Amino acid sequence: MTTVASLAVALGDAFLAAERWQRGGLVESGGRVLGVRRRWLWPLADAVLAAYPRAPRDRPRELAAFLADLALLTEVVDGARQRGQPIVVRARLVTPTRTLRRPWSTPVLDDLGDLARLLDLTPEQLDWYADRRGMNRRTDDHRLHHYRYRWAAGGRLIEAPKPRLRVLHRRLLAEVLGPLPVHPAAHGFVPGRSAYTFAAAHAGQAVVVRVDLAAFFGSVPARRVYGLLRTAGYPEPVAHALTAICTTRTPAPVLRTAPADLPDRAWRLAVLRGGHLPQGAPTSPALANLCAFRLDRRLTGLAVAFDLAYQRYADDLAFSGELPPRRVADLLAAVTEVTRDEGFRVHSGKTRVRGRADRQLLAGLVVNERPAVPRTEYDLLRAILHNAARTGLAAQNHAGHPAFAEHLIGRVAWLSHAHPTRSAKLARLLTAALAGPVPRSDLPRE
Repeated sequence: MTTVASLAVALGDAFLAAERWQRGGLVESGGRVLGVRRRWLWPLADAVLAAYPRAPRDRPRELAAFLADLALLTEVVDGARQRGQPIVVRARLVTPTRTLRRPWSTPVLDDLGDLARLLDLTPEQLDWYADRRGMNRRTDDHRLHHYRYRWAAGGRLIEAPKPRLRVLHRRLLAEVLGPLPVHPAAHGFVPGRSAYTFAAAHAGQAVVVRVDLAAFFGSVPARRVYGLLRTAGYPEPVAHALTAICTTRTPAPVLRTAPADLPDRAWRLAVLRGGHLPQGAPTSPALANLCAFRLDRRLTGLAVAFDLAYQRYADDLAFSGELPPRRVADLLAAVTEVTRDEGFRVHSGKTRVRGRADRQLLAGLVVNERPAVPRTEYDLLRAILHNAARTGLAAQNHAGHPAFAEHLIGRVAWLSHAHPTRSAKLARLLTAALAGPVPRSDLPRE
């Protein structure tokens, strides 16, 4: 039996397939679906044209929902059923969706075929990675999961895409998400910005306030990702598929292994149970930044109201400037309210308020004067490099890093940033450490 919802879908598709987006064209196309031009098709077409002066060829679901909500269609279906003459859909007319607008320089993806070609997938493979059947969430067989799961320190769940899905994420990051603009206040995972640019904005300030967001990636729901992609101009089917590829629902067996002492356990598990950005996927940092655009805009305005500067590095929010002690509580209360309103949650236990007499730390950098790595970290790395040159890299890899040499290279680059003296000393020690064990007398003198 034809329901209001199914009839709305059939008529919505028929209208979009019409040769002319005019009253006569819609009625003619609707008549082909029903096998006859019903009298009520005329007022139905008038209602559609009043709501959509231009054909919504990028949003067939929205059009179907609009039709289903019309009292006219409900009355038609109910009346036909009461007369014992239910309405029958005789044919289906479907036309491919189209991109109607491109606010940014993103690739044109009119339909799922275009998306499959972009990703070098068959339609069946695209359907598999979009997990239309919910296998990733429902099955206990880890071979059917798209992700590998690991609970990390602090109760974070790392959800790392398996190799083939990771390749798709990287392509989407480069070609689909790359052209989308992020807010100027966002510094984490943004080309040309870094922890140093984040910290530099707050260097030498009287007061620095750091606020941490709990479960940052998980707090971005799939529906917000979908809304972002629709804003970018992608048609509904394409936006749904992209959202499905870039978000996940954590399988129940994984949730059952959550640490018993997980902070805010019930809330965190509920977040992971629903569609969310997986921490560990290449696309998640970019999508989180894009979905936090309105949060950044509102917090920037809040900072201006307090005569402060505001920046964000991933889940770290920073405010700085002249802030009297009596106004600190007001600022934190306002920040908590704004973040909650935007779907995020403040980790109150990690909030820090530091004056000039304190060590002001942001993203691992001391900002009392200029952004700099704490001296203790520099001394520790120097000792490791010195010992590695004498005893070998393996002997100094106490944490068991799988790529210890690359780890040391990254640490040297991090500690050397904008610090020529440190850079020269560490570079000499790193060269000696990578060259292998040498006699003590041949080590660089520091």
